[in-house]
Amino acid sequence: MRLHRALPLILAGALVLPAQTLEPKDVRDIAKAGTNALPRLGELLSNPDTAIRIEAVKQITDIGGLASLDLLIKATHDNDSEVQVRAADGLVNFYLPGYVRSGFAASISRVGGSVKGRFTDTNDQVVDPFITVRPDVIDAIGALVAGGNGMPVRAEAARDVGILRGKAAVPQLLAALRTKDTDVLYESLIALQKIRDESVGPRIVFLLRDPEPKVQIAAVEAMGLLRNMQAVPDLLGVLRDTRNDKVRRSALGALAMLPDPKSRPVFQQYLSDKDDKLRAAAAEGFARLRDPNDMATIDKAWQGEGKTPPRLADAFALVMLGRLELSEFSPLRYLIDNLNSSAYKGVAEPYLIELARQQQVREALYPAIAGGTKDEKIGLAHVLAASGDKASLPYLQKLSNDTDSAVASEGVRAMRNLQARL
Repeated sequence: MRLHRALPLILAGALVLPAQTLEPKDVRDIAKAGTNALPRLGELLSNPDTAIRIEAVKQITDIGGLASLDLLIKATHDNDSEVQVRAADGLVNFYLPGYVRSGFAASISRVGGSVKGRFTDTNDQVVDPFITVRPDVIDAIGALVAGGNGMPVRAEAARDVGILRGKAAVPQLLAALRTKDTDVLYESLIALQKIRDESVGPRIVFLLRDPEPKVQIAAVEAMGLLRNMQAVPDLLGVLRDTRNDKVRRSALGALAMLPDPKSRPVFQQYLSDKDDKLRAAAAEGFARLRDPNDMATIDKAWQGEGKTPPRLADAFALVMLGRLELSEFSPLRYLIDNLNSSAYKGVAEPYLIELARQQQVREALYPAIAGGTKDEKIGLAHVLAASGDKASLPYLQKLSNDTDSAVASEGVRAMRNLQARL
């Protein structure tokens, strides 16, 4: 056969080359056919060469589409740790595009048959509520939490299932909390925080005294986020006994999320502490106790506060206690103004989301939307998506038609999230 006649067959991929002659670049060439290449790439998931299987998973992930999910699920059953990690991250990437460029797999290095990588410090990614993840995807990643090939795989699988809000994997996450590996413990706790299955709170109290501060802090924060009121005495004990400032702040923050009159003396004690994060947590505690008699105490703190974090918390408390005016220097206006701050919008927005669960607060926020800045409109769209009701839909509809494309996009997204929740 002349070379020019053979060339098309060779370019068709290693479709005619023996499997053992394949190289990763050949897999990339096959993938150039896009979705039409998925069947052939699926076959390569059984290739005896680990490098070929890894490249096949990468290419399947890049091609994406619904047809990729079954192949990536198949790849999670591979016995190689890198294939498992890349397959799990690929599944997340389908629901959260771009994830593979920032997930654990992006930093993988191999050590023999195992993998090492760097877990990013931030772990706040989560899919939108309106996104429905296929149950078999959660099952596949949950299986890696329980039995992935190595602790890095299990830790990354825990992170992945948290991003997907995979409630069906809660049993595997709870089982993972019995390991001694810090990363697995931490990622499993954060995943449980994201899934928000409040029934698991009492089952993770034992980690409140974990010797690793990173794990202890995650467990402490989980008590507040999962609303485990039974943990109040334990958290008071942690607050009393710890010598770690970060643990102390987390413990007071968790107590602030669990309104219990027994915590009032602690909130009073820390409202004037020299640590501004502790002052902020104390103000949050007063906010959630929702006792009108505390108005004067919080207003005094608000008037005298010079640091932004505790001042935001004071504003949160005052609005929670009924200060709903939108005048220039009012607490509610202060919270909205900070949606414009790159440093503090991540604090102001959650406060507003919690406040907007009350109808009277939502009604107080509506007038601020029309004349808001771009960042205020986007922030308030997030607030109404999380805490709005049917009456909020017309305001989000208006934002979805905003002349600013970024605002309009967030308006559409917010409408979808709110409608999914109603």
